Amino acid sequence: MNKFDSTQLSYFTGTEKYYRISRRHLLTDGTKYLAEEAECFWMMDAIASHLSEIGTEDWFVQVRVTVTGNRVTMIYEDGSGSEHARQEIPYTDFPMHAISLYACWDGEHWVIMLPCEY
Repeated sequence: MNKFDSTQLSYFTGTEKYYRISRRHLLTDGTKYLAEEAECFWMMDAIASHLSEIGTEDWFVQVRVTVTGNRVTMIYEDGSGSEHARQEIPYTDFPMHAISLYACWDGEHWVIMLPCEY
């Protein structure tokens, strides 16, 4: 694994380009950087999968990711504490203890972004 420096995430504000990971899911510059440098494309795939299940009635979803030992819990919320879904993954080598990501529906795609890109 690369030596991931999470402090670099704070430098992303907005995005210059979108990166398609599926027909209806896009990453921003920041989430693409996170996926590549922290080697966590699995996380982006899991988020895309759950967003498809949640649907687009709520245009905003907050994804709270918490790592305990080698296990990860991903909680999908409406941003006000109401939970849409929860996923437990039994093993991860994700280098951070926690991170929150946002996903916004733009009418055609879910855009997965860092909070500082919102």
